[in-house]
Amino acid sequence: MVYKKITLIGTSTESFDDAADDAVDRAEDTLDNVYWAEVQEFGVEVKNAPEREYQAEVEVAFELED
Repeated sequence: MVYKKITLIGTSTESFDDAADDAVDRAEDTLDNVYWAEVQEFGVEVKNAPEREYQAEVEVAFELED
């Protein structure tokens, strides 16, 4: 098996957990064979956002098809 990893950044106005879920949900909706995800980093935008925007940088791995 061969896997490929990509980095996604999920966002939420509610929490870091929701931001990570946003990235994983998008990966599952648009990629086949998603196997795992690793949260790499958290951040929050406060200056230019009317509400705090929580961000989660998530590395997603999926199996490449033959």
